[in-house]
Amino acid sequence: MSEQSPAEYPRGAPEDALPEYAERVLDVTERIPPGRVMTYGDVAEWLEEGGPRQVGRVMALYGGAVPWWRVVRADGALLPGHELRALDRYRAEGTPLKEAGRAAEGHLPRLDMRRARWDGDADTEGHT
Repeated sequence: MSEQSPAEYPRGAPEDALPEYAERVLDVTERIPPGRVMTYGDVAEWLEEGGPRQVGRVMALYGGAVPWWRVVRADGALLPGHELRALDRYRAEGTPLKEAGRAAEGHLPRLDMRRARWDGDADTEGHT
């Protein structure tokens, strides 16, 4: 997947139009149920296009309008720079967490990926 610059948008498309891949990533993000998460790689696999880095780039650029905290790193670590905001959301939604040990930096919990990970099949109609 190559990144598009505004000059690469189809003629007549507004400058603030989202690239088609970004729209698809954001659509998947909106489908993730409260209390569940998908990894960047899970989203790419579900779309059958791109990879974790492409999904991460979309989320960094456009993810603020969707439940961004539900797309996570595969190791369950909270998103650097957004840990406390995400943690508030996880607790409010009942997302399974693993409490951090005393040796953990900042004593922040991690997501319990075994319990929190969503495969994209429940309550959906299939791939986009």
